[in-house]
Amino acid sequence: MSKSIIARLGLSGLLVPLGMACYASALAQDAPKVPIQTDDKGSVYVAPNVSSTETSMDAKGATVGVQQKDGSGVYTGMDTSTPRPTYSVGGSTGGNTSFSAGVNSDGKENKGMKAGITIKY
Repeated sequence: MSKSIIARLGLSGLLVPLGMACYASALAQDAPKVPIQTDDKGSVYVAPNVSSTETSMDAKGATVGVQQKDGSGVYTGMDTSTPRPTYSVGGSTGGNTSFSAGVNSDGKENKGMKAGITIKY
């Protein structure tokens, strides 16, 4: 009986970090990126923050970034959908295990950080 409790604790100890990594990976998914310039080293892109209405699209800021072929890159952006514009900056490493981090702030009360790990298999 004690072995089953230890096995369950060991399994939950493994599932929690795995679940957190999957959640962070899901949060890291960005808006569609529109490439501006692409070459054999990577691309420069814009990811607009748009919302649709019945007859048109409203732009509420955008993110501009550089992404290399291995997945590493940097970005900066502005979101004007709130009363105070929010600015963001971040980056990520490339390869099979990629780490990403970013920060955002409106200069007053709204500020945050995000970090994630992406594992390719």
